[in-house]
Amino acid sequence: MKGYIADKLESFKQINKNRARLLIHCADQPGIVAAVSQFLYEHDANIIESNQYSTDPHGGEFFIRIEFEIPDLKENADKLEADFQPISEKFQMDANFTFVDQVKKMAIFVSKEPHCLLELLWEWQSGDLLAEISMVISNHETSRELVEPLGIPYYYIPANKDIREEVEAKQIRLLQENDIDVIVLARYMQILTPNFVETFKNQIINIHHSFLPAFIGAKPYERAYDRGVKLIGATSHFVTNDLDEGPIIEQDISRVDHRDNVEAMKKIGQSVERSVLARAVKWHLEDRIIVHGNKTIVF
Repeated sequence: MKGYIADKLESFKQINKNRARLLIHCADQPGIVAAVSQFLYEHDANIIESNQYSTDPHGGEFFIRIEFEIPDLKENADKLEADFQPISEKFQMDANFTFVDQVKKMAIFVSKEPHCLLELLWEWQSGDLLAEISMVISNHETSRELVEPLGIPYYYIPANKDIREEVEAKQIRLLQENDIDVIVLARYMQILTPNFVETFKNQIINIHHSFLPAFIGAKPYERAYDRGVKLIGATSHFVTNDLDEGPIIEQDISRVDHRDNVEAMKKIGQSVERSVLARAVKWHLEDRIIVHGNKTIVF
């Protein structure tokens, strides 16, 4: 299976070796799209996809994502970014080029419940999650047998609130040594410290087993059952130092009724959690998300 995945990734890199993405955020003003389009035209770029959004055309914030192809991109990447600087400065842009063949390196954190981890592994095995899963880190041994047969390193690092800083120091070292681009909390049931969150700002994606902002914190299904809710859901969001209040990437819901007890709700909720997390991770890998304050723009 590892050979199949490696072949799939290599094929993806070759197909997309001349493809790049440009994400821009700046104050809305006349001439932005014209200037960027003219720049790409002058550099022989062919625009494949373009999406834009303005919070208000009169004094609002402007966002755009452009995917394009340029001949011999690898040889011209540095020049492309350097040549764009005058435009970026003129419009005071927060602009970011990414290159599609530079597949992101992912680390997955998991505790006891493996359903979200299994969904990500399945998507990865099928070639629909285009990332290099560099490692799985867990505070339990439960999922080792699911991970190691796929050739993915599995790190068991026991964790609790009394040794949190020591544990995170080990985790940070592993992540930085492996140049990790994105961290996915696939039901990792430990609170991260401000230092960890700041080290990987806007790189940590969590799945919360609740349709936030309802039922923040522990035991949401029990509280949902006690409340007699008719809809349950899941929320994927970037992690910040405010527990379960980071910028929301994706949400979904499923209907329940009085016949569903807590266990039934959990099973229904786990199905929603899997799909919501997978979508959020894919969008991040495809550079479709721009964080704006405590919200996200998802193209």
